[in-house]
Amino acid sequence: MAKKGVNKENTSLDKPTISYVLGILSIVFGILKPDAGLVLGIIGLIMSSKERNSLEKKAKTLSIIGIIVSIIILIIVGIALSRYSLFR
Repeated sequence: MAKKGVNKENTSLDKPTISYVLGILSIVFGILKPDAGLVLGIIGLIMSSKERNSLEKKAKTLSIIGIIVSIIILIIVGIALSRYSLFR
């Protein structure tokens, strides 16, 4: 009787999928919490740096968009806070 083992390839997520999810989360968190979105975008960009398949290209694009959104929101918040403190 042969043993049925768990195939690690089917149970674990691969790098392109993780970087794709991080790219999506970087956009969402870029709007809600820009510092977390920036970190997630950078991690997703590093993980998708090789661009071997189309999913990694999409992940890289999503990570770049998340980084840009995070930076824009951080700049807007910084300007708003600096103007608020000037008028106090």
